[in-house]
Amino acid sequence: MTAQSLELTDDLRNRMHELYRELHAAPELSMQEHRTAELIEGRLTALGIENFRCGGSGVVGVLKNGEGPVVAFRADTDALPLAEDTGVEYASTATGQLDDGTEVPVMHACGHDTHMSAALAAAEIFAGATDAWSGTIVWIFQPGEETAAGAKAMLEDGLWDKAPKPEVVYGQHVMPSLAGTINYSVGDAMALADSWKITIHGQGAHASQPQDSTDPIVLGAHMITRIQTVVSREIDPRRAAVVTIATFHGGLKENIIPGSAEFTLNVRTFDPAIREKVLASLRRIISAEAAASGAPEPTIEVLSQFPRNYNNPEATAAVMDEFKRELGEDNVVEVEPMMGSEDFGALAEAIDVPSVFWMFGGHPAEVMEGDGPVPVNHSPFFAPVMEPTLSTGVKAAVTALASRVGK
Repeated sequence: MTAQSLELTDDLRNRMHELYRELHAAPELSMQEHRTAELIEGRLTALGIENFRCGGSGVVGVLKNGEGPVVAFRADTDALPLAEDTGVEYASTATGQLDDGTEVPVMHACGHDTHMSAALAAAEIFAGATDAWSGTIVWIFQPGEETAAGAKAMLEDGLWDKAPKPEVVYGQHVMPSLAGTINYSVGDAMALADSWKITIHGQGAHASQPQDSTDPIVLGAHMITRIQTVVSREIDPRRAAVVTIATFHGGLKENIIPGSAEFTLNVRTFDPAIREKVLASLRRIISAEAAASGAPEPTIEVLSQFPRNYNNPEATAAVMDEFKRELGEDNVVEVEPMMGSEDFGALAEAIDVPSVFWMFGGHPAEVMEGDGPVPVNHSPFFAPVMEPTLSTGVKAAVTALASRVGK
């Protein structure tokens, strides 16, 4: 059980709400979270928690309290290029720039503001109750989760050379489920993900003279049609895999056969071996279809690559037992793995320690049980209700960490 001194007070809850509103109203795009990082640094410093920058706009806090286990807790910090339409009084009107310079609206449409708020409140609880625990807690405020760049950047910047190595890494994510509840999976928690952009190199010509062209539109259509057979004809139907073609662009005018075209694809798998098989099949098909059309080898650009997010069964069972005691058996539910993806798993995998990642609900019963659509992550309408969402996030973070370092 969580020690009484590790409980969330009304005063801290109110200050957490203020922080949440501040973070929600001032989101920043992936790997551009500079103001956010400064805010986090200020909060950690005020709590007497040693901290340092890592991976550009990432922040790491190290809270030491005598001898004992070393554990880590991660919260992500980035937002999405999306115009908010939630109607809340603290809605974002912020804008940012994409890598190509395009100005876009920015919104915390995936709830990372709840993650930061809960983590900072949990850090304050531990910093103020040193008699209730012993050990070291590493607080990881990670940038760039949405692009799978953040965990990689922090690891490449020497995260585990600069911070004490933990025996386990914990993390959580708000979801469009009932506020006050926890969902989790044992083993695979979320999917591996790979995104590519494929550029088809053809030969342009007048639409009336197709014999003088190598038509990249027709070639791309053949590629995309054949790609649909990878999952249906090359992967064991008892194994999960999804291949989605998300965009196709080519040409500017109806009477010109373009010289090139491009499309993007996204792959989701759970098993690393299946992942490699799918990716190899995609490369084979793309190359072979180009050769069959007499076209040059297409260019494949890797846009993003999300690692495996695997919940260690033993560590997960131990944490969920504690959650059930703290939150009630009915409020902690095992679910099927999600096909969505996270780069969280890379943090523990890099040092070969277990990790546990769970979901906490963000919508009240009237939203979940109402007649209207339930706002989901990455929607312009996604605005988790503050309570009991945030308090549940704090309770979960504190309970998980106290299960290792609590007295």
